[in-house]
Amino acid sequence: MIDTHCHIDAEEFNEDLEEVVRRAQCAGIKKIFVPGICMKDTQHLLDVCAKYPDYLYPMVGLHPENVMDEDYHAVLDRMEAMFCDPVLSQSLIAVGEVGLDLYWDDTYEKEQIEVLERQIGWAVKYHLPLMLHVRKAHNQLLKIMKAHVNDNLTGVFHCFTGSVEQARELLQFPGFMLGIGGVLTFKKSKLPEVLREAVPLDRIVLETDAPYMAPTPHRGKRNESSYVVEVAKMLAEIYDVDLETVDCKTTENALKVFQKCQ
Repeated sequence: MIDTHCHIDAEEFNEDLEEVVRRAQCAGIKKIFVPGICMKDTQHLLDVCAKYPDYLYPMVGLHPENVMDEDYHAVLDRMEAMFCDPVLSQSLIAVGEVGLDLYWDDTYEKEQIEVLERQIGWAVKYHLPLMLHVRKAHNQLLKIMKAHVNDNLTGVFHCFTGSVEQARELLQFPGFMLGIGGVLTFKKSKLPEVLREAVPLDRIVLETDAPYMAPTPHRGKRNESSYVVEVAKMLAEIYDVDLETVDCKTTENALKVFQKCQ
């Protein structure tokens, strides 16, 4: 299995990182992909991933919630320089975590769109997938994606929890997978029905979004990569297949998108 989205560089893992990685390995997690969210934490992310080469794989990106924390023009310039660096760029597997987040308000919608457009440009220029975060901005993201339909973009729509209609709209972009995490296991989640009706298994990748969104039976605790097995078990029930099939298919899906990790 592959955890395609884990913030294992977060401070929540400072005290027991080695144990967290060991538990993931023992649970059968073969690779963990680590998204970036801001400039100030990027070096730490890279340092953490460097401790576990060929197991932790870093991304670089400016998360929409962090767009106005710093001078985003300068931050974007510094980030793009990383993708241009002949050595560092070899380790970067994607542009992410990037996207649109209008959950709290739409005050900086214009700036978020500007930042996302520039980072989409990196994905095109450097032939990398996107790790896309979208919250309360589905229609805005669709408009942007449709404008880039001929750019051969690939990536993951991270933390998908939407409706049947939204799933079908996102799946019209053939280079993208839906990232499915702990919400799938929640008692009142409608996601199982959405997946059954609208999403084939060959369009799904596993993710935790750790340390957030821990699946049942760990809900309320710090999430970690080893828990992604609970998501895989639920997918096996939904698609009426065995766990090995879910493992093989979601791993194949992840490596199809993140080709530098093959």
